[in-house]
Amino acid sequence: MPDTIAVTRQPATGARKLRLLPLLAATYFMVSGGPYDLEDIIGFGGYGYALLLLALLPFVWSFPTAMMLGELASAVPAEGGFYAWVKRAMGPFWGFQEAWLSLAASVFDMAIYPTTFVLYLQHLAPSLTQGHRALLLELAVVVAAVLWNLRGAAAVGEGSLKLWIIAISPFLTLVGIAVYTGLNPGHGHASLAIPANKNFSTAILVAMWNYMGWDNATTIANEVENPQRNYPRVMLMAAVMVMLTYVVPIAAVAWAGIPAERFSTGAWVDAAHILSGPALALAVVLAGSLDDFGTFSNLTLSYTRLPHALAEDGFLPKIFTKRLPNGSPWVAVLVCGLCWALALGFSFERLITIDLVLYGLSMILEFVALILLRRKEPSLPRPFRIPGSDWVPVLLGVCPAALTAYALYASRTETVAGIPALVFSLLIAGAGLPLYWVANVSRRKPLSSE
Repeated sequence: MPDTIAVTRQPATGARKLRLLPLLAATYFMVSGGPYDLEDIIGFGGYGYALLLLALLPFVWSFPTAMMLGELASAVPAEGGFYAWVKRAMGPFWGFQEAWLSLAASVFDMAIYPTTFVLYLQHLAPSLTQGHRALLLELAVVVAAVLWNLRGAAAVGEGSLKLWIIAISPFLTLVGIAVYTGLNPGHGHASLAIPANKNFSTAILVAMWNYMGWDNATTIANEVENPQRNYPRVMLMAAVMVMLTYVVPIAAVAWAGIPAERFSTGAWVDAAHILSGPALALAVVLAGSLDDFGTFSNLTLSYTRLPHALAEDGFLPKIFTKRLPNGSPWVAVLVCGLCWALALGFSFERLITIDLVLYGLSMILEFVALILLRRKEPSLPRPFRIPGSDWVPVLLGVCPAALTAYALYASRTETVAGIPALVFSLLIAGAGLPLYWVANVSRRKPLSSE
């Protein structure tokens, strides 16, 4: 019989909780943060393909996932989020696999943001981003995010709301200037045709990566004010916000006539320089760096709750349950930060490929948990319930599962340590089986029963 889930585990007494808007800002950063890191979609697919992809993908990737998360987060607002759902629906073995897949994905996911942080700075200060200086900058991002997270979830969420306003401001200016430029008589617009260096597979994978991560905010459920009400609202609001944040700036620069061939990671800086000059370019660099820092910091907030939840259930040493008075699981934050620092150095596209495979597998387990909980616990209170019959969750999961299968297929062309990225990713996923055996043999009693 599966272990019971303690839905009401609480952080330290007196810890402030995340309200609606800070939770929205945290979720937004966990998924997106802004239109940064979209450039490869334009460069490899052209404006027309990029706009079509970014407008359609939410309906088959983001919105089904957001609906699934809204129901599960409102029904089981537990420590560890998706780990708790899968554990409740399928037992501790599969719950452990879910946590392992997410933590393993985090090693590659979290290496992306310090990397792109440096790529943005490289456009204005190349000398600061060469050789060992680049690694030092990446390590600085990790250290700063860890220190911020030690101040607690509320501090990160509330600070992220301010950070989001700052990070998105240059793009509001860029969009306005781009629209004005395109309205000038005789000014040509960029072609929507597919560029010569087309690479649809990379464009799709980058777009999927930019639309993933919706479940990350659910791991902090016991640090959120009224999670049953706020999670469903935040998921749907953030999904719309992210789509608009992506589509509008791309449409604006296409309207302004900037060729798609000029876009690669960090090229928003060049677009700002072309449209307005060095001042706006500098603002975009600084905002892009803030965006990557904000995303890294909020994902730190999410991922570090998984070791804490595993330790609460006895799968990790008890020291991982330690919290500061503000609720921050400080041991998990420090250990995770160290692991992420050690993963720095992979290429951007390679990181995305591995991350997508591991994330996609964990997401499939979440859809399975949704379906099984509908059948096993039909009377479980669900403040938000996906409309329709019990077949609707099954249908919602078809497209995300198909896209995950595509990511698995596409990963065959990448290599890591001399082996295909697909094999590398599956080996990492498969490592969860012996790790569960080791963890289960040495498992303590869950804290709730000690």
